Amino acid sequence: MSEILHEGNLFHLRNRHISYVLYLVPGGIPAHIYFGARLESIRPEPLLRHMGVSADENFSIQGCALDRLSQEYPSFGLGDMREGALSAVGKDGTDAVDLRFVSASEENGKPTLEGLPATFGTDCRTLRLTLRDAHTGLKAELLYTIFDDLDVIARSARLTNDGSSTMWLTKALSLCLDLPDSNWELITLNGAWARERSIYRRALMPGEQGTGSRNGASSLQTSPFIALVRPGTNEDQGEAIGTSLVYSGNFTASVFVNQYGGARLLAGINDRCFRWHLDPGDGFQTPEAVLVYSTSGLGDMSRTFHTLWQQNLLPQRWAHKPRPVLLNSWEAAYFSFDEEKLLSIAKAAADAGVDLFVLDDGWFGHRDDDTTSLGDWHSDLKKLPGGIRRLGERVRALGIQFGIWMEPEMISPESDLYRTHPDWCIHIDGRESVTSRNQLTLDLSRQDVRDFICDAVAETLQESGAVYLKWDMNRNFSNIGSALLPPEYQAELPHRYMLGLYEVMERLTCKFPDVLIEGCASGGGRFDPGLLYYVPQFWCSDNTDALCRCQIQYGTSLVIPPSAMGSHVSAVPNHQTGRVTPMETRFAVALSGCFGYELDPTKLTNEEREALRGQVAVAKQTQTLRLDGRFYRLRSPFEGNETAWMTVSQDQSQAVFTAVRSLAQPNFGPPLIRLRGLDPRRCYRIVETGEIFGGDELMESGLLCPFPRGDAASLLYTIEALKA
Repeated sequence: MSEILHEGNLFHLRNRHISYVLYLVPGGIPAHIYFGARLESIRPEPLLRHMGVSADENFSIQGCALDRLSQEYPSFGLGDMREGALSAVGKDGTDAVDLRFVSASEENGKPTLEGLPATFGTDCRTLRLTLRDAHTGLKAELLYTIFDDLDVIARSARLTNDGSSTMWLTKALSLCLDLPDSNWELITLNGAWARERSIYRRALMPGEQGTGSRNGASSLQTSPFIALVRPGTNEDQGEAIGTSLVYSGNFTASVFVNQYGGARLLAGINDRCFRWHLDPGDGFQTPEAVLVYSTSGLGDMSRTFHTLWQQNLLPQRWAHKPRPVLLNSWEAAYFSFDEEKLLSIAKAAADAGVDLFVLDDGWFGHRDDDTTSLGDWHSDLKKLPGGIRRLGERVRALGIQFGIWMEPEMISPESDLYRTHPDWCIHIDGRESVTSRNQLTLDLSRQDVRDFICDAVAETLQESGAVYLKWDMNRNFSNIGSALLPPEYQAELPHRYMLGLYEVMERLTCKFPDVLIEGCASGGGRFDPGLLYYVPQFWCSDNTDALCRCQIQYGTSLVIPPSAMGSHVSAVPNHQTGRVTPMETRFAVALSGCFGYELDPTKLTNEEREALRGQVAVAKQTQTLRLDGRFYRLRSPFEGNETAWMTVSQDQSQAVFTAVRSLAQPNFGPPLIRLRGLDPRRCYRIVETGEIFGGDELMESGLLCPFPRGDAASLLYTIEALKA
């Protein structure tokens, strides 16, 4: 069980495995004392002396003493020369803030955050620290939640203008964590379209380092996640601290190493494109930042994130519900289709046992290419004479469910919607609009735009009878301006957009609780915990090449469970790389995520169609294990020629093992790959080979992996424990 110990000025949050300790320095500044493995008790005096502070004397900011003090929510400008978590411009034009302790309270469970997604649960305890700046009247409520059975601290801040004059927040981060040393390595996830979330690891250096986005989304280029690991930490051992922001917009996640060798971890909304107006009485809620601590390597850190998102973030009606095996029409037909072609694809998919046919882009307006019609969400009757209503009915008559693609946040300059409402897009009056993919972004800070999107999506779902919606978003912000916001409020647009998006998602998921929504943003351009609060899965990348997906899915798994990753078998040559890989390998890699197809089954050979039927059967047989099991990374595609991972059931009775070898090499024997997560006292059978091994043997000696000949070879094994 989690608990909060309060003794004098000391606050100690702990559960069975971790402790988080803070101390109110005399004078009322909250100092960070410790975050790590569970402590039975702690004396703050030695740690305070390490910072040059006495536990008995009133703290003075004279002589820049703040520059050495580990703090919980610091501001730059009053003696602390490091990056701060907060700045606010008051009536005197200065932006320094001096927060001092007012009160503390505790509660069972976890409060919601106004207008924002956040983790939830009753299996936790929350500490609320209230601080106030006497000079400006700015009040901060710092929330700390510790979970009973997860090595997690969730943090956020509520900022309120408790003064008598207007002020402007210019920086309002969610998390500050001061660490006493900088002997850490930094891990970030970076990339681009079609190669999202590659793993980058480097030693900390003096100064600021980290990652962030100013694109209006968590972005293709980076991810709202960083980890600090000790040198030598690997999958199975070593100390790791991971942090992830439950937010989908502009963010920063950075580490500042000071001249004394300490490291300050900061995370929250990117302040380089942020400003927020607070009249007296107004408040601002920061997004939630989650901290995970592990002494058992990156694998344990990742599994903690996976469990937290699965149990305490994802919509619970979907969290443990098997997902349909789907076939998406995009790579099968692109914009070139009519009703009969779609029905032939859907029939072939139904014959193979596929559960769901998804109609992708091209069904609305005059959408024969990507230059037109976004926003005109009515059926193109030239392609679909009976509209999406009749198509949905005819697809269901084949014994398969119907789903549909939309890009509700976007508008084409060549559209009826734009001609009627040119002011609805994000733009700056007097400047030439910058399009991307021939489209502009709708201004979700506007209530009329949000209402339009909700109505358009609702009408599409009701007309088509779709049980699945692929929600796409194919461009980021530029010309950031709103026709309705006054000049002094324009810098609020990026965050107001995210609040608007979350409102839209809340309204639609409440109205259509049985519709499965899959997020998409040019692939994985907005794959973050903020969206996972509303949608249980996300299209991991537009790149469906199996070898590329090994890296993309492996990197994503550092923080996101594979059960939330949309992953499909596509045709060859692959449409993104031109590579030809065996169908078995495409299946083995795709099976690790939310499984489906991105091809035209009518163009397959009879042998390939039979293989497809077998794949669908395996996907359905293993879907509960893959959804609820524990994920283990075994070989990294960033470090060698082989990739391997496995998912093990919670009771350790079943597992699915995947291994891929990128390039064939002569005169090398088959590798031994050590498995993880099995019961060392039980015996296991490899179903495909009939071989029987001890669990300890598979984990300590390894499993011999005789790859087939050729490049892009793979092995897919199902593993079952023998009955006692």
